[in-house]
Amino acid sequence: MNFTRWSARLPGTQRRAAARTEQTASPDRRGEGSVPAARAEQLTDESPSVPAVDELRVREVLDRVPSLVALVHGPDHRIAYVNDAYTTAFGARPLGERAREALPELDGLGLFPLLDQVQRSGKPRTVKSRKAPDGRSYTFTCTPVAQGGSEGRGVLVFATDVTDHAEAAERLRASERRQRETAVTLQRSLLPQELEQPDDLRIAATYHPGGTEAAVGGDWYDVITLGGGRTALVIGDVMGRGVRAAAVMGQLRTAVRAYARLDLPPHEVLQLLDGLAAEIDANQIATCAYAIHDPNEGKLIYSSAGHLPILVRDENGTVLRAEEPTGPPLGTGGWMHTSGSIPLAPGSTAVLYTDGLVERRDADLDEGIAALERALAGATGTPQVVCDRLVRSAGVTPDHDDDVAVLVLQHPARTGADSELFRNAALELLGGVEAAPRARAFASGVLTSWRFPADLHDLGVLATSELVANSLQHGTPPMRLRLRRTDRRLIIEVTDGDDHLPRRRRAEPGDESGRGIAIVATIASNWGCRRTPGGGKAVWCEFALPRTQPT
Repeated sequence: MNFTRWSARLPGTQRRAAARTEQTASPDRRGEGSVPAARAEQLTDESPSVPAVDELRVREVLDRVPSLVALVHGPDHRIAYVNDAYTTAFGARPLGERAREALPELDGLGLFPLLDQVQRSGKPRTVKSRKAPDGRSYTFTCTPVAQGGSEGRGVLVFATDVTDHAEAAERLRASERRQRETAVTLQRSLLPQELEQPDDLRIAATYHPGGTEAAVGGDWYDVITLGGGRTALVIGDVMGRGVRAAAVMGQLRTAVRAYARLDLPPHEVLQLLDGLAAEIDANQIATCAYAIHDPNEGKLIYSSAGHLPILVRDENGTVLRAEEPTGPPLGTGGWMHTSGSIPLAPGSTAVLYTDGLVERRDADLDEGIAALERALAGATGTPQVVCDRLVRSAGVTPDHDDDVAVLVLQHPARTGADSELFRNAALELLGGVEAAPRARAFASGVLTSWRFPADLHDLGVLATSELVANSLQHGTPPMRLRLRRTDRRLIIEVTDGDDHLPRRRRAEPGDESGRGIAIVATIASNWGCRRTPGGGKAVWCEFALPRTQPT
């Protein structure tokens, strides 16, 4: 076979391999097709000899090793040998001297207890990345060396310079710390700096970033006063960690506050949020629970997108779990969320939380929720006290491996003089246009009995007249007037059966209507409207009370 032509078709590496094969397997042109035995022996005799490991001189090898090597022997660790690398690093060391006096660098590194342990046990030990007095970092391996009898047993100390690795690891840790600090700063800046405190609720919240990861997650909470005495409460969790999760969390929290201003039912808020979450990041999973408290109804209306159930403790210590309705996490699309309710009577405490409070790697999630229920059943005191107790009972520490957010709200049971600051009065608006003067007379009598100052009394009666007149003209039965006072404000609300929401507009000089809402918006501190469950609407306004308001 022509080897040159055949190998020309092969890549370089294959040509060389084929050439070696050809030279080995090609027959001798003068013989039978195999290498003669004499010639094979000749080739073997002429090949260079390679010394065995047993024939190498250990001292010459150790002298040339770039790692630090020292040999000590006996119970007092007397120096038997140090190699050139050791001498270069720490200077010459006298042989035969006790290592504690002659090798102070090992004492500074805390290696003598390790030498004693290796000598006693006869087993090697390693300590990683110890920083020596010369500023370098070494990994030390101490290996027992038998020199005849227990008294002559020695220890070979082998130190590998890992300074570059140690510095790289420290740079990595510093980078992770900076990233974590950035994420924590972003996370905390996106959370409410100060919780809104509604008139009828006492609220506290806490957030604990995970301590063992390089970055925090996307847990968040919020409290939003909707006006008319109603309050929205939000808790959510963006899966994942780091700045990205915190940024997505910030966008969702901002969107929730914007949607809440529309005063929509909880399930409609989550429906809007679901579409937005898919637009922000289709691959990012987030859960959320949104609840509304109306003091006139004595319950929480809520909806959940894959979030953990709300827990409510009544004044007797019984804990209720809000199981339904629960839909999939935000961003999945195609799911119609629904709203449910759970009682929140005076004296009750509700808890909204993220999975870091109840989820553990070695336990089922339901067990964690059950443990939280037991802790809540015995938790009394202010919302902040309850927050702290629940966090402690769950074993959350600074090095907890997941973020924890907890939101606690209480609907206090008011008695005595405090109860006089929270009053309600309602009137069914029956009949036709004659309902308007009855409503004005009712409002005047109620505001007088609540001992409001004259100017606030007159403004309240005027606002009542305009809201009732607007409802009589544009609404349908049933109609109702409700007056409510808290320690901070007067709230006037009119409901009817028509779901067309009024809007403020500029009336032309010739218009006979269209000025009522404009008047209410001008004289009141705030006003708004919303659709009510089952159809219909509620239009409300509120007036801030003087701080020195007598009771």
